[in-house]
Amino acid sequence: MSDFIKSVKESNGIIIIETDGYLNNIGGEAISAICYEKMSAGQNKFLINMAGTKVVNSIGVSILIEIIEKLQEVDGKIGYYNLVPIVSKTFNIMGLTPYVYRTKCLLKLISGDFPDADPLILAFRSVYRLKD
Repeated sequence: MSDFIKSVKESNGIIIIETDGYLNNIGGEAISAICYEKMSAGQNKFLINMAGTKVVNSIGVSILIEIIEKLQEVDGKIGYYNLVPIVSKTFNIMGLTPYVYRTKCLLKLISGDFPDADPLILAFRSVYRLKD
């Protein structure tokens, strides 16, 4: 595991990746390696805790976009949370936000302010409440 990846866990069929550091080409490749390995094993739901990532660049974001495109091919989903404001703004500018579950959505999950019809939403709700 790279220094950028702090931990990888699985719960309720969701792979939870915790990052730490600069999301550049090295960080993006570390995330993609985990996602592609898990996707080849049939897993297609990912949640990224980006509390430890304070800076991103366009190469790191482009790698995330590639992951999103691959997940769309297999009806997969990806979400992220704990973004600092500048990373959130960068993701929005780069066009990632329409394709992923975001921090605000995850906060709604906790409050129960989301329809229960989507099984992924239910899984995210359950994962987000887990404590280490």
